[in-house]
Amino acid sequence: MGDGGDRPALTETDLLRWAEALAGIARTGLGFTESLYERERFEEVLAVAADIRHHTSLGVDHETQIDEWLKGVGKGVPGYVTPKVAIGAVVGNDAGEILLIQRSDSGIWLYPTGWADVGYSPAEVAVKEVAEETGIHCEVVGLIAVLDGLRLGLTHVPLYSLVFHCRAVGGELKAHPLETTGVGWFAQDALPAPLAGYQQWGEMAFAAIRNAPNPVFFDEPRDPPWQG
Repeated sequence: MGDGGDRPALTETDLLRWAEALAGIARTGLGFTESLYERERFEEVLAVAADIRHHTSLGVDHETQIDEWLKGVGKGVPGYVTPKVAIGAVVGNDAGEILLIQRSDSGIWLYPTGWADVGYSPAEVAVKEVAEETGIHCEVVGLIAVLDGLRLGLTHVPLYSLVFHCRAVGGELKAHPLETTGVGWFAQDALPAPLAGYQQWGEMAFAAIRNAPNPVFFDEPRDPPWQG
């Protein structure tokens, strides 16, 4: 057998993405089928997906992973598995600095971000998250990115991230007492560490803050989608 030629080496991000994709297909099938035979086949697919995920550095226990996936199985439309949605806010000030928070759960620095809330538009979530996490009031300028977090290796759960460019309009820096351990304004040449995923969002974030022409970034379609 050949060595795969110039194909990129398999990574743990690939394994995780494949595991979650298989699990999503199986859980959706379980949510719609009434056939006992088909349910058994979908449960076998879940077991294969759990084996794949177990062999990432996360080391998630096989049976525990299957149990967690099965808890999310619904019936009909509620059972259709889709990525979660996160909202991010790249906030700039008049000095051209970016607003960053240090997450209390990981110690990593990132722009304010949070899960989408029912009853809020994505832009409303961005304004709310910035105020809650940093004490800064902002207005939304526009959408700058739609990211597949799992594909980019930014997350361990399937999610789409909508990232908005925002402009600070008031407030005072105040870290959230539970979610953040630090908050501040940073110039592009004086960023804190560790900083999550800067290579994916850094240039477009500061381009937006400088009001440079900046089309909305999105993950280009792959052919086939399962390539790295």
